[in-house]
Amino acid sequence: MDYHFSKIVQQNFEEAVIAVTAALQAEGFGVLTDIDLKATFHKKLGVDIRPYRILGACHAPSAFQAVQAEERIGLMLPCNVIVRETKEGAVEVSAVDPVASMQAIQNQSLGQVATSVREKLQQAIERV
Repeated sequence: MDYHFSKIVQQNFEEAVIAVTAALQAEGFGVLTDIDLKATFHKKLGVDIRPYRILGACHAPSAFQAVQAEERIGLMLPCNVIVRETKEGAVEVSAVDPVASMQAIQNQSLGQVATSVREKLQQAIERV
């Protein structure tokens, strides 16, 4: 099982970040974090990479259910969605597969939440 699902999009990098954020919001997610790895690596390491952003997406009702089912699940939250420029110059959008992430945790209730979140993330990625 892959740990992510991905899609090459036709937008440029910045347009894709905006489109992904809007698509996540349309599915009920908020973006809690926005990490610019290109800027961070340049500042901290003095190295340059292609554009790469990590968006920490949270579907609050599902996160609440997950915390109720498994108190330490916050270690695996929020769901990361990345927008990156590939070495070929394309823009790729990828989201973590919460079902794959939760396989190590033996909790059927949590599995149901992960399946629901997976569907919402897949729909968001398809919107872009």
